[in-house]
This record gives sequence, C-alpha cells and structure tokens, in this order.
Amino acid sequence: MPFFISFCSSPPRGLIVLCAGDSITAEAYPHFLQRLLNQEGIRAKVLNFGRNGYASGEYRRFLEENGERLKKKRPDFILLQLGTNDVRVDGDHADTDAFAANMKAILAMLGSFTDKTGRPCRILVATIPPVPENTPLPFSPESSRRVTEEINPAIRALAAETGIPLVDNHALFAGRPDLLPGVHPARDGYRLLAANWLAALRPLLKR
Repeated sequence: MPFFISFCSSPPRGLIVLCAGDSITAEAYPHFLQRLLNQEGIRAKVLNFGRNGYASGEYRRFLEENGERLKKKRPDFILLQLGTNDVRVDGDHADTDAFAANMKAILAMLGSFTDKTGRPCRILVATIPPVPENTPLPFSPESSRRVTEEINPAIRALAAETGIPLVDNHALFAGRPDLLPGVHPARDGYRLLAANWLAALRPLLKR
C-alpha cells in the first residue's frame, strides 16, 4: 500500500518532495531518492531545484527571484543542503556570519511554502559533507576546517533554534571517505545520500 504524508498531502496526488541546494543536490541524489521512494511503494514526485555552483547567498537570491514559482509546486517536504560553496577560497567565499544570515533568510522564505491543502510544508536541513583536504582550488585545507568547525555548527544551531529536523550528511561520509573522492560524492555516495534523506523522511510519513 502506498505511503502518504499524514498532515499535508491528499491521496490522489501523493507526496511532493522539493530538493534545494547546490550541485551535490543538482547532480544525482534526487534521482536516487525518487527510485527509493518508488521501491518502497511511496507514491511521490521528487523535484530537483539544486543549482550548480551556488553558495548560500546565490541560492538566497534565486529564491528571492523564483520563490513564487516554486511555491506553486506545493511541496509537502523541502530538503535543504547548502554550504559547500561558501567554504571556497575564491569569490564565493562567505564568512560564517554571512552564511548563517543567508540560511536564516532562506529558511524564512521556504517556511512560507504550503502544500496543496494550504498547510505549511515540512523542511529538513542537512549538514554538509566533508571537503577532503586534498581537494584542489577553489578549495583548500582551510575549507576542510571550516566545514567541521564553522559551517556545520552553524547549521546545527539554526536547526536547534528553529526546530527544523536535522539530517547529518556529514557523519554519513566522515565514516565512508571512499564514497567522497572530492567535493562531490561517488555514484554510490549519492545513493547513500538519498538513503539518508529517506531515513529522515520515513518517520514523518504515515502508511
């Protein structure tokens, strides 16, 4: 029997999941998440709104310009992962305060989204994967340090402050560096990422 969200979706249309983020989102995991949902009999449509190369400031502007269009998708869930490009050492670099301010603004905009019934959609936010220290420019060993000491703590603090569920995608890869050869996961790493999102979604779904 299909799964349906208990408080948002109506059975005729099933579940709508909107994935927001940078290239780690854009390149693969929503595709694998759609397959996993289908395999579990969950009637769903996964929308990929990852944007290649976007740091938090760029995604904030993307939502400011396109938020009304995205609202019309009426998602039941939004899965948000941003921050990898903020630790670059080129023009995309953002200090932690700027990153946190951008994420607060992004969460506020996404928080205005509603499902088909007019109820607020549910947002889940994720920590970002490690940046291997040997990753070439525009990343550096400083990028690796900032992920663990600045960006992910800021994400955890925002989740705690807002009560938004936190998905730990950093721990997922910290224990499997073979699946993260660079900034972007290997193909099996994207599969693991999709499975981690599904594990976070599953308790929020009702049969």
